[in-house]
Amino acid sequence: MNPIAPPSNHPLRVCVAGVTGDVGRPLTAAILAEPDLLLSSAVARNAAGRSVGQSLDCCCDVEVRPSVAEALSKDRFDVLVDYTSATAAFENVRGAIADGVHVVVGSSGITAEQFDGLDREATARGVGVLHGNFAVTAALAQVFATCAARYIKSWEIIEYAHDDKIDAISGTARELASRLAKLGPSEHAIAPDDLVGDGRSRGATVQGTQVHALRLPGMVFGFEIIFGRAHERLTIRHDAGSHAEPFIEGTLLAVRKVTNLVGVHRGLDSILDLKST
Repeated sequence: MNPIAPPSNHPLRVCVAGVTGDVGRPLTAAILAEPDLLLSSAVARNAAGRSVGQSLDCCCDVEVRPSVAEALSKDRFDVLVDYTSATAAFENVRGAIADGVHVVVGSSGITAEQFDGLDREATARGVGVLHGNFAVTAALAQVFATCAARYIKSWEIIEYAHDDKIDAISGTARELASRLAKLGPSEHAIAPDDLVGDGRSRGATVQGTQVHALRLPGMVFGFEIIFGRAHERLTIRHDAGSHAEPFIEGTLLAVRKVTNLVGVHRGLDSILDLKST
């Protein structure tokens, strides 16, 4: 069984699940370049049995495992970083918690109800789970939106992604709706369910917020929250661009901080110094 805390004065041992993915590749390269981090395990079904070096054309002889469950049974690591898929993330996180491993979750698809259960399990096991969109600008956009919702009581979210993103609503939009629920629900002159016509045109209701998911070719991930009040509007928007680089810095920070946490924490801002907000 993996220890809950890493050995003192030793690099933090990391497993990257989704090592051959769009974020996994540059993240792995970044981990290999950091002296205080050690890539000790990796997961990718399409590269299982090969080394990380063979799969990513780098110098690393760590064997790629076909699943997180197998990595947990064969390798030793302190932090699991999950950049897999919406269909696999929940079970990956749950398995890591059960084995006493801290988790950084960049994958979406985990519901609020599932996070509640994971929080209970992680708290009982004494490990930390940090989930979110790890782009610093995305975290700031969510903080700014929460601040605005204290003063403007009507809002809706639009989120964007490429047309082969399998999950909707995105994890980022769910996280933002969860934050706003503490200040909401959003106020409407006519409730979405009371409209005449096809109520589906008003999007999905997520914890009291209407969320609209666009999935189109050529679209990159982004989200915006539109606030409205009499005679004025406020829009807060985040666009990630087409490269994974924005997520790397925040993920590395999350890896270093998650071992100090217990239970589930939502959002990169939970470990950022944002006292002025």
